[in-house]
Amino acid sequence: MTKPQANAVHAPRPWEAPLTSIDKGAPALAAPVPLSEIAAQKWNVLAEDLPLPAAVIRQDALLHNSQWMRNFLDDSRAFIAPHGKTTMAPALFDLQIADGAWGITVATPHQFQVAAAFGYKRIFMANQVIGRRAMADIVETLNAHPDIEFFCLVDDLSNAEALAQAVRSGNAKRPLNVLVELGYAGGRTGCRTVERALALARKVHAMRDALDLAGIEGFEGLIKNDGSPEALAQVGQLLDGMVTLAETADNEGLFSADEVLLSAGGSAYYDVVARKLGAAKLARAKRVLIRSGCYITHDSVLYARAQEALRVREPALANAGGGLQAALEIWAYVQSRPEPGKAIIGFGKRDISYDDLPLALKWFRPGMAAPSTVPTGHTVLRLNDQHCHLEIPENSPLVVGDMIGFGISHPCLTFDKWRVMHLVDENYQVTASFRTYF
Repeated sequence: MTKPQANAVHAPRPWEAPLTSIDKGAPALAAPVPLSEIAAQKWNVLAEDLPLPAAVIRQDALLHNSQWMRNFLDDSRAFIAPHGKTTMAPALFDLQIADGAWGITVATPHQFQVAAAFGYKRIFMANQVIGRRAMADIVETLNAHPDIEFFCLVDDLSNAEALAQAVRSGNAKRPLNVLVELGYAGGRTGCRTVERALALARKVHAMRDALDLAGIEGFEGLIKNDGSPEALAQVGQLLDGMVTLAETADNEGLFSADEVLLSAGGSAYYDVVARKLGAAKLARAKRVLIRSGCYITHDSVLYARAQEALRVREPALANAGGGLQAALEIWAYVQSRPEPGKAIIGFGKRDISYDDLPLALKWFRPGMAAPSTVPTGHTVLRLNDQHCHLEIPENSPLVVGDMIGFGISHPCLTFDKWRVMHLVDENYQVTASFRTYF
């Protein structure tokens, strides 16, 4: 693989709030510390320079994952607008843009405003814009920032009409770019049939004074990623429908721009999306746009399983450069050893996602040379708000005050529990801290 970039995150903006003692994961500070001066503090997680629990991202794994995705995109000729809602960390957006991301995806009007405020020039909202205030705010922001390209979804005629009216009443300087969303029975949003989606595309085209039909979108990410033929068939059916819809709309001249966006691809099936949508035959140029967000930190459970499914269907891709690596960890102390078979660890639901229970990965006793792998038999049983119940063997070496690094499941729901995260090197030296904006 190409050697990763030297810097994991770009410099913080001058107006970003400094680190203070009231930020979770920060030590007591005599004065606020600007984010640009974090590395100079020479904090080390293993030296107990930070209070625990603390969320850390391993820089080597982060850079590896960013380069891994860059290589996949180069090989597949697809593009990525990574889902910003995963991290809501502009410092990581910067890394993704530097590695060639086409734009940043958001899910809500608030997230759009964050991306716009941080200066990103191409923003893809993978949702319908709903409500008078949200529509008016987006139109106003785009009027104030004509250099921002914005895209959103429609799957409902009444919403498309309301959006068009907001564009007109807001004296927008340009039509709003929209993509018709195709869904599937039992899924989330999106027109349930190609016929209904095509009818909506025709209506959008008729409103081209206010709306530009920019492409076709779908989301396959809720389809169970168990590697089964049934799941792959369901993904393929949705993508085939998107291709049919795009080709028909193209033949009818419904698209407004010279380039058509074909977008799907969460963090599980991006390889299938790139291949299927890449085969669409359009008279206009097309851009296949995936929107995976979780690849950047990967995880130890949910997307680790997705990587195993990828390894079955595309072993060369999954194994390239060693595959994606789990970069995000939560470190916490052993809080209590109340019973021979139980340890209580000082973190809980307020610190980590719990779609799946976390995994105890690394064990460190202050004074050791380096962390060790947690021995087998140490299993998270349940989480309270601030406590983790860890089942342990009776001969477990853990004592109160030991430190454990946990692997997480589903990065999105861990990121949103932290307003500050620390970037660490291979020795757990803090090289940077950055803010999230949920």
